[in-house]
Amino acid sequence: GKVVKIVDFGAFVNFFGKRDGLVHVSQIENRRLNHPSDVLKEGQEVYVKLLGFDDRGKVRLAMKMVDQETGAELPPEPKKKKGDDDDE
Repeated sequence: GKVVKIVDFGAFVNFFGKRDGLVHVSQIENRRLNHPSDVLKEGQEVYVKLLGFDDRGKVRLAMKMVDQETGAELPPEPKKKKGDDDDE
C-alpha cells in the first residue's frame, strides 16, 4: 500500500485502491518509535498485513509482520516469558 497520511499515533495506508487503514505506531516496527515519520514518509510504498477492524469498523493494519523488502509474511515474534529482560 501507499502511505497517505502520517499522524502522531501511526500512518494511514491506502490499499486496494479505495480503502485506507491505520498502521498504529506500535505495528510499524519491532522497536519503539518516537514518531512514525522517523521511518515513513507520505507517498512511500509499504507492505502491510490486515489485522482486522476496530469497534468502529476502521481497518487495522500492521507492517512489522511483513518483510518490507519482499512482502513475505514474517513468523510471529516469540512471546516474552515473564522475567525475560530486554537489557541482556
